Amino acid sequence: MMRRTAMRVGSAVCAVALLGSLAACGGDKKPTTTADGKPIVSVLVAKEPNQDKIANMQWAKDLEADCDCKIEWQEVDNGDFANQRNTTLSAGDIPDISLHAFSFVYAEQFSNLFEDLNQDLDKLPNVKAFFKEKPDAQKLNTDSKGHLYTLPNAHGKNNAGTGQLMMINKAWLDKLGLQVPTTWDELENVLKAFKTEDPNGNGQADEIPMNIKKLDPLYYTWHSPMLLLNSTGIPTGFNKGVSTYGFYAKNGVVKSFMTSDEYKQVIKYYHKLISEGLIPADWATKDDDAYNADQTSDGKTAKTGVVFSSSISDTFGDLKDQYITIPVPSAPGVSPDKTVWDGSSSEFDAAGPAVSARAANKDATLKLLNLMYSEKYSVQQFYGSFGKTVTKTGEHEYTVDNDKLIEMRKKNTSPSLSYPAGWIPDEVTIKGDAGSDALYQASKVYEKQRSNFDPVKDYIPDYVNPDADDNTTLASNYNQISNVAMQKTATWMSKGGIDEEWDAYCKQLDSLGLQENVKIWQKWYDI
Repeated sequence: MMRRTAMRVGSAVCAVALLGSLAACGGDKKPTTTADGKPIVSVLVAKEPNQDKIANMQWAKDLEADCDCKIEWQEVDNGDFANQRNTTLSAGDIPDISLHAFSFVYAEQFSNLFEDLNQDLDKLPNVKAFFKEKPDAQKLNTDSKGHLYTLPNAHGKNNAGTGQLMMINKAWLDKLGLQVPTTWDELENVLKAFKTEDPNGNGQADEIPMNIKKLDPLYYTWHSPMLLLNSTGIPTGFNKGVSTYGFYAKNGVVKSFMTSDEYKQVIKYYHKLISEGLIPADWATKDDDAYNADQTSDGKTAKTGVVFSSSISDTFGDLKDQYITIPVPSAPGVSPDKTVWDGSSSEFDAAGPAVSARAANKDATLKLLNLMYSEKYSVQQFYGSFGKTVTKTGEHEYTVDNDKLIEMRKKNTSPSLSYPAGWIPDEVTIKGDAGSDALYQASKVYEKQRSNFDPVKDYIPDYVNPDADDNTTLASNYNQISNVAMQKTATWMSKGGIDEEWDAYCKQLDSLGLQENVKIWQKWYDI
């Protein structure tokens, strides 16, 4: 099945209010070569506050030398971009290369400003090799008409697993002589033991058997309680993509899980757990800070038994050694070989570089972009300069000084780009990247469940995305649909009553355009 896509809405721009010099970036009035004849290439870098200045990065100096050009780096705070984006685009002048600056939505609207990089792949052999190894990456950033106005980034094979993880306190299981639960009934029994048998040993009834995040008012987001849909055989994709809007595929047919029997089953199970005191009664209103504090506790005595999250160390802090990731338990009537897990991937980032169609030195601009996608400069964009925070220790092998990176980020002197323009090929091994290694290891327990569904027939890939007109219709309908669905879901989980109201709820969502949205997603899924 061939697929086209639009890129997710990114944030970034040539911020006129912040950098007046950007008003003429790429314009005719500016010199295009240096005094000694080297081509000048302007590069806009959207950055987070913890990123160091480009001038302090040795790899950036080496990149300029290898390009044999003069790079005019223009650094803008990512948080200030949104207010300036439309102004910059309307002015018709953008830098030669922009990193994390313009999403496909804007590139399509102002297509005369952006280079269609599909026409330049022969001059971008590193990008061409990237797409050969990772064809889904090219689809991710190719619009509905076949244009490639922006490039994706690839963080490496260790990030290919889902960032959605189910975690349990293994120390509590061991103390109580319990096994990792494999079914909903077993999970409920484990949670009851967590509640009544003082597994943290402090003599207080302060354990939270299972903690869940409140629902987002619009989307099914990271760590959503609805990850239990996977127990029923419906694979979610809550990192990004169509699943966050409540849609999935089954044998090539697009459906909405918001009106499915499986969704109803998950809600009823949660209501049972909440009514039994196994999930906090205030789950639906607890703010994120209070929720996160439950998991870290005082750093000595754990309070939480089961959660959905993405990093054991970030979630539990000093208590991290007590926890493990587990496969999701199967719902009643669902066999282990039909139980699935979230199909998301953290490997690709669609919000990569764009090139101006009016770049004065087009060949030099493409040469620079190609260098950025080389192994040499991709690794350094992600991890910092060789000899500083990363060392080449063998053929396609690198070792990262993770402690030094963490310390530099804390001091707001991170030596890597917040949003790189590059890719880490599968043949490359990165040692010492604690975050990436942890994600890879934590995701291993889901390999079997993720193999229980077809990644195309039973999952809507991230690169499926409608054109601007259909996106407008989808958004208009979905704003009304989600308002009803999220409120009803939270109420039913806490208070019950779903059986009496279910039919009316399904009819209401259909009246708000749910089936129209299903048809639109099906159309683009089939392309």
